[in-house]
Amino acid sequence: MNAPADLMPRLDPRPVPPALIDALKARFGDRCSTARAVREQHGRDESPFDVPPPDIVVFAASTDEVAFTVALAQQHGVPVIPFGVGSSLEGHLLAVQGGVSIDLSRMDQVLRVNAEDLTVTVQAGVTRKQLNEAIRHEGLFFPIDPGADASIGGMAATRASGTNAVRYGTMRENVLGLTVVTASGEVVRTGTRARKSSAGYDLTRLFVGSEGTLGVMTEITLKLYPLPEAISAAVCHFPSVDAAVRTTIQVIQLGVPIARCELLDAHAVRAVNAHDRLGLREAPMLLMEFHGSAAGVQEQAQVVQDIAAEFGGEGFEWATTPEARTRLWTARHHAYLSALQTRPGCRAVTTDCCVPISRLAECIDATVAEVDASGLPYFIVGHVGDGNFHVGYLIDPAQPAERETAERLNRQLVARALQLEGTCTGEHGIGLHKMGFLLDEAGAGGVALMREIKRALDPRNIMNPGKIFEL
Repeated sequence: MNAPADLMPRLDPRPVPPALIDALKARFGDRCSTARAVREQHGRDESPFDVPPPDIVVFAASTDEVAFTVALAQQHGVPVIPFGVGSSLEGHLLAVQGGVSIDLSRMDQVLRVNAEDLTVTVQAGVTRKQLNEAIRHEGLFFPIDPGADASIGGMAATRASGTNAVRYGTMRENVLGLTVVTASGEVVRTGTRARKSSAGYDLTRLFVGSEGTLGVMTEITLKLYPLPEAISAAVCHFPSVDAAVRTTIQVIQLGVPIARCELLDAHAVRAVNAHDRLGLREAPMLLMEFHGSAAGVQEQAQVVQDIAAEFGGEGFEWATTPEARTRLWTARHHAYLSALQTRPGCRAVTTDCCVPISRLAECIDATVAEVDASGLPYFIVGHVGDGNFHVGYLIDPAQPAERETAERLNRQLVARALQLEGTCTGEHGIGLHKMGFLLDEAGAGGVALMREIKRALDPRNIMNPGKIFEL
């Protein structure tokens, strides 16, 4: 992309010695590739950045193979970048310093299901949908749903959340333990299957959200939940985004235990209508879901319907069958790709922030006013039940001025979120795109402490270097 230089990440490639490549090919055979097509597949994500691909890709099948690869890379001072399914949005997996991409997609085994304790242990390459299919017959489910069928390892690395977070929390609350390969190639296990512990530093939480900069997660132990007795989804249309958001605020402040509360602005609704042939009214919309007993679900839904009516909500429509619910949520998850199709050839500069629920309407109102004034095509979706929303700016990659406008709007949005005591990212992570914003949020002292942790655990800076902050 022809973006200005200051909108591109700083590239600092390190030489990869032939001895390292020869050793990896000797160990992995045809599961190791230097083919350009394979490297390019592992050198891009959904971010707006274009950078050179990694030098070599290894398809690991076990923790021992990951440890071998990392130890070899450590010996040669070569970067290591973990790869799940490539769905990250902020440049997490881009090889800005070259190196070895470790593809974990073949580590796709559900290792242990402990139904009595509501826990499961999986390899990092297991995807969200694969996990839920494997445990469905036990009457259990894993609720973290970031939209894409992301790998569990990638979700843990970015501290993902998604549509169910308002009720079930994020990966931070739902990861109990990890198997991690550290920068030295050592295999470390953190946490247990117990629901709580006071034993020493919380190493599990240190690695969750570290974006591959401290180690490679190869196994993850998770909390599970019983499938609800009753589930009902509903859509409701509003005269404005502000009315939809104020409905959400009221619902949360009244303590209604809603499971999902998703906002789609009129642009997003129009896009999913075209993509999924839904025929929804093209107006700001809340897509909600209620979990619990049949009586509890009905009561929750009636309370929400009454609140929505106070803010001009109308056209409350129910989806009680699994097929109808799946159709609605599939459309919601397609919002990003649907929006891209509204402007053929475009790319999306996506961003997210999260603010206290009481400040959400203020933050979104100002954001909408700014992007409308810019004239740039956009869409807004949000997990508004926990104060988190996303903006996708649709830019022509051949027009650098559009990228500049998108980044300016992004800066204004993040500054506003921080001013309202929120965060620069609710779930995307920092990656490359939000490194400067982390300094604004955490302060120089906070980032300096993060750097000290990084240096202590990765003294040669081989673990996904160039992400989160500069060393």
